[in-house]
Amino acid sequence: MRILYLSHRLPYAPNRGDRIRAYHTLRHLRESGHDVHLLSLAHDASEAAEADSMAALVSSVEVVRLPKRANYVRGLLALGGQRTLTHVLLGSPALSEAISRALRRASPDVVFAYCSGMAQWALQPPLANLPFVLDMVDVDSEKWRAMAATTRTPLRWIYRREARLLASFETLAVSRARHTLVVNERERQALVQLAPAARISVMPNGVDLDYFKAPGDVRRQAGVVFAGVFDYAPNAAGAEWLLHSVWPRVREAHPDATLTFAGSGPSAALRRAASTQAGVDVTGAVADLRPYLWRATVAAAPLFVARGLQNKVVEALAAGLRVVTTSQVAQGLPDRLAMGCRIADDVEAFAAALIAALGDTATNIDRHALEPYTWTRSLAGLESLLSQAAAVTASTGSKVT
Repeated sequence: MRILYLSHRLPYAPNRGDRIRAYHTLRHLRESGHDVHLLSLAHDASEAAEADSMAALVSSVEVVRLPKRANYVRGLLALGGQRTLTHVLLGSPALSEAISRALRRASPDVVFAYCSGMAQWALQPPLANLPFVLDMVDVDSEKWRAMAATTRTPLRWIYRREARLLASFETLAVSRARHTLVVNERERQALVQLAPAARISVMPNGVDLDYFKAPGDVRRQAGVVFAGVFDYAPNAAGAEWLLHSVWPRVREAHPDATLTFAGSGPSAALRRAASTQAGVDVTGAVADLRPYLWRATVAAAPLFVARGLQNKVVEALAAGLRVVTTSQVAQGLPDRLAMGCRIADDVEAFAAALIAALGDTATNIDRHALEPYTWTRSLAGLESLLSQAAAVTASTGSKVT
C-alpha cells in the first residue's frame, strides 16, 4: 500500500508528544512493508536538518520550511475573517508544490493526515479526490475552548474564536475522512458530538517499555522531575505554578529534595525564578530524557488544560516513577494507568502528594500493567483501517469525493 503521510512537524527526534506518535506510526507502517512517503512541515532550520534521520522509516521524505514571520502577519490579518489561526500558521505555498511533486513520485492509495492542521491539505486539490484517513489525536477545538476559560482578554477572545472556527472545520474534516483516529475515549466522545455519523476509532498512544526501563544499578534520589516542552502554554503555566506555589511546601518537608524541569523552551522568567531557589534545575532541551527520569523518585504533571493522553505520564510510569498529576490529565489516561498516579488539583493537595511520594518506598505500578499499552498493541488495527480506506477507490475504480 502506498501512503502519503502529511505531518505538521518532522517526527524526529521523537522527544515531544506530537513527534512521538507520528514517529512510531511511521515505524510501524514501514516494518509492515508499506510504501510510505512523508511530507512534513519544519518549524526551524534545526528541525529541517533532521530530515535524513527519517530515511530508514519512509520511502521518501520532503520537508517544507514554514514562513513563520509571514504567517504571523497573516495570522493578525486573519483575525477579522473566518479562517482558523491553526491553518494560517501551518500554511505554506511551498507545501502545495511539494504535494504535487509527491504525487508525481508515487500515486498514493491513501492519504494519512496527522492532526487537524494538516487535514486542510487533504481536503483541497490535488488531494481532494483521494481517500484519506485523519489522525486527529486530540480534539484541538476543545483545547482552545479550555484555554479560553483560563485566560484573560484579548487572548480569551482569540482562543474562543479559534475554538469556534476549528470546531467547524473539524466537523467537515471528520465527515469527509474515510476514518478518523483519536487517542482515547474522551476525545472520541467529543468528536461524536461534532459529527455523529463519522467513522471514529480510538488508537491509543503506546510506550516502549524496554527503552524506558531503568537500569538495574540506578540510584534514585529524592527528586521530582517535570518533563515537557515549556514553550507550550499549559506546560509553562504548570511549571510556574509548581515552582512558585507548590515547591516551597515540598522543600519544607524534604529540605534535600530536588526539582528538575527537563525539556526545551523554558522561558527566561522560569530560568531566573529557578535560579533563586535551592535544588531547582532547568535543563533546556535534552538529547535523552531517560537519565532524568531514572534519577528521580517522582514525576509531576501539573497541567490544568490537557487533552488527549500525556506521554510524559506513561513514560514516567514505564521508567518506574511515581506520578503526581491533575484530574485533567488523569481523565485522559486509561483507568489502569490512572490508578498508578496520585491526583491533586490544588496547591496543598499537590504538595502533600509530592511529599508522600518522595517518602514512599513501596513498589510503583506493576510493569505488567503497562504491557497492554505498548506501541505494537496500540497500532495493531491501523493497517486494516488504511486498507479499508484505500479499497474504496480500488473497488469502485473511481476517486472518492
